[in-house]
Amino acid sequence: MNKTLTNAFPNAGLALRLVIGWTYFSAFWRRLILENKLDPEVPGYIGEKFNHFLPNALFIKPLIEYLVSNPEILLTKMWIFTIVEGIVGLLLMLGYKTRLNSLVVMSLALGILLGSGWIGTTCLDEWQIGVLGIAGGFTLFQLGGGKFSIDGLSKTFILNEETWNEKLNLKFYTAFLAISFLIFGLTLYTNQVFHGGVYGKLHNKSVKPKLEITNLKQIENKVSFDVMRIEGADVYGSFLIKIDFADRLGNTVKSLNMEDLSNLKKEQIHNYYVAKIKPHQHSLLFPLGAKANLNFEINQPVHQIILTDISGITWKAEISK
Repeated sequence: MNKTLTNAFPNAGLALRLVIGWTYFSAFWRRLILENKLDPEVPGYIGEKFNHFLPNALFIKPLIEYLVSNPEILLTKMWIFTIVEGIVGLLLMLGYKTRLNSLVVMSLALGILLGSGWIGTTCLDEWQIGVLGIAGGFTLFQLGGGKFSIDGLSKTFILNEETWNEKLNLKFYTAFLAISFLIFGLTLYTNQVFHGGVYGKLHNKSVKPKLEITNLKQIENKVSFDVMRIEGADVYGSFLIKIDFADRLGNTVKSLNMEDLSNLKKEQIHNYYVAKIKPHQHSLLFPLGAKANLNFEINQPVHQIILTDISGITWKAEISK
């Protein structure tokens, strides 16, 4: 009876192990084999994708900001992360050291959840990847590799599995039950924080672009301010088509149109992160998570600025004195 259970029950995780293994190995495959997404000079650089996580990351925002502010360190970390994903994914599919690698999967999935769980234009894509990765990794930790794995080729496999199952049922039963409910609690918590999916009003920060304007000031004839795109879809930018500068009475003293913004000089834009705000063909392009200081020569006193997106959305800020 015990032998039958040992031979059959662990194999219930075979499909889960293969699929989770491929999801992580395929990340390595896409970034290095099918295309090169680890080159900062190539469109689609994974570091820019990582930068998209920054605005609404949970708990790890300072770490993300540090990395995207230091491109060389970020590149090194992206290489390490990608290689780890490839190795862990491959070993999971092969079923080698399954329980050890499942713990790494849980760690990787937790990082994805906290960093990008808020991103998803139509579905809660990144959140689902994160929570399912944690739950799947923990399930594999309990099940092991099963018979159809490198772990299962060991002559002592049956004995080891029987010993593990005995410990699982007797010694670790309460702990594993508690961890299962903890993972479920994390799922509900992040679903509520990122999307309002448990109670209250649903919200999705990946639908409409939103710019955050800070540090607006005018020193002599130079007006400068910091601006960061903190919401909107990660797959395309926000296109700024107009900036109006107004005095205290609301009168426009200067206005920059699409042509003006598409021809801004390099010295007028100081980017802080890997994802860069830059002139586009007919606008000023704002990738998600990008932040820059913009400066302009304005001869008249300025009290307020108004930024207009191609969608018609506007953002305002005033100089506080």
